[in-house]
Order: sequence, then C-alpha cells, then structure tokens
Amino acid sequence: MEELNKIDWVKMDNLIPVITQDATTNEVLMLAYMNKEALELTISTNYAHYFSRSRQRIWKKGESSNHLQEIVEILLDCDNDTILLKVNQEGVACHTGRKSCFFTNLTTNKTISEIQIDTSAAYGVIDTLYHTIQEKKNDDPTKSYTAKLLQGKENSMLKKIVEESGEFTFAIKDNNEEEIIYEAADVTYHMLVALASKNINPDRVKQELARRFGISGIEEKNSRKDS
Repeated sequence: MEELNKIDWVKMDNLIPVITQDATTNEVLMLAYMNKEALELTISTNYAHYFSRSRQRIWKKGESSNHLQEIVEILLDCDNDTILLKVNQEGVACHTGRKSCFFTNLTTNKTISEIQIDTSAAYGVIDTLYHTIQEKKNDDPTKSYTAKLLQGKENSMLKKIVEESGEFTFAIKDNNEEEIIYEAADVTYHMLVALASKNINPDRVKQELARRFGISGIEEKNSRKDS
C-alpha cells in the first residue's frame, strides 16, 4: 500500500501513536499504537486494528467485546508520524465500559463519566482483574492491599507468591476441594500483581500456552536448555 510510505516509520521506531475520535461527536475515545501491519489491516478491512505494546501483538478493536470501530476517515498529521482515526464506535471504546478512555480529571482525580456497559463478561475475569490491578498502582497503599504490594519492596511481593503457592500445595495434599479453589485464586491474584508490576499483560502468557500446543513438555523444556 503506497499510503503506508507517507509515514515516517523510522523516526517512530516502526510504531506510531493513533488518536481515535468519534466521527459524529468528535469526542476523543482513546490513544493506541499501530505498526505497518496494523495500519494495513485497518485500511483493508475498514475496521480499526492496533498493536498492543503490553500484549506484543496486533489486535482488532472489539475482538473480545464486539465493540468495533468502523473507519470513517484516516488523517495523517503534519509531521507524518501520528494518525487520527475518525470512527463509528459500536458500544464503548474503553475496557471499563465507558464511552471514552479519558474519564479521570487529573487535578481533582474525579471521574467525569459513568460506566455505560458492563464489560467484565466480554473481557473475562483475568483480563478485568489485571486492568483493575493496573489502575490501583497509584492508589493510597494504606487503603489498598494491591497498591501496597505494587508500591512496596519487590521481595515482599515475591514472598507472598511463594507463601500462597505453598498454601495451594498443602490444600492439594489435604484433598480439600474448597481450599484448593480458594488458594488457587490467591495464587492467581498475586501472580497477576507481579505481572502488572512488570507491565506484562496476561494475554502474553496465553500466547505462550497456545504456542506450546502440540509440543511435548519434554521437548519444550529441552528447547529452552538449548537456547
């Protein structure tokens, strides 16, 4: 596609910022990024595709929630390094269920828009919990256990994972089904906190698990030893 050559990809290290705007109201919905392949898919399908830095993959907006963004117009800025998408937004743009991702006043910390759609079912509990953990990074650690873990010493967070994993193994040993489920939830939560501290989206863990399908455990381990 010739239009892709208009963009200064080298200056932007092959990843350009994209501002997405409602074509009818001109409300700014979100900011994301595109590489060449994502932009090419956006142009060819007429639906917004982005490159997720946290997931390290291309994603079609609405692939989980079905809140798609139909392209109305694609505009390039004067420096050839930023794109403005004008879209028809189906549903909402933000994973929180709000129309726009921009809903918090920086100086007052007040929320200026309400949740329109419950998106938890669409995104799944793991993704929803991960995003909730990310949102608590700057909360008061005296009022939020999650913030306390994220803002405290890394060793303290890691000790909690070891502690919860130990309790999970004891629950398995005791054959206590209720405790197994409870402790597994604790392990999962603390692992998600650790992933959030490194800005590693759990989607990347899912990608790794998907990669291993059809590969024996012995073969997979040997491949890591050889690399």
